[in-house]
Amino acid sequence: MGRWRDGTGTLRVLGGGAQGAGTDAEGDPEGAAGGGAGGAVDIPLTIASSYRARARGLLGRDGLTGALLLTPASGVHTFRMRFAIDVAYLDRRLTVLDVHTLRPGRLGRPRFRSRHVLEAEAGALARWGVRRGVRVAIAPGPSAPPPPSVR
Repeated sequence: MGRWRDGTGTLRVLGGGAQGAGTDAEGDPEGAAGGGAGGAVDIPLTIASSYRARARGLLGRDGLTGALLLTPASGVHTFRMRFAIDVAYLDRRLTVLDVHTLRPGRLGRPRFRSRHVLEAEAGALARWGVRRGVRVAIAPGPSAPPPPSVR
């Protein structure tokens, strides 16, 4: 059984029914690489699996393109952050357990059975169709090994 490493990848929302067909209000791409088969949406992803990368998270950033996956993680905070974020708690099978929006200076309670936390700018997860019960898939980029197998 392997582990993810810090790096990049692609997040695919399976059957999320994304809203906003590929562009935002200004006509710019919103991070979705297009809807694949069955309404799947691909989003650029940064993977933070080392202690140092998870501790740094989104601190010091003014925004985020795509999403950030913290693994392993079961809770987050937004102390010293500059913008509000959406937080999705994922179980070991990458099924969304819960989704919340956190303003700066807040502490998100840890979630029972959560193994991974997905972060994105506030409103992005709803646009991508990420909600409770939806399953996501992660395709690691060239700098990260394949994710662990799920039993």
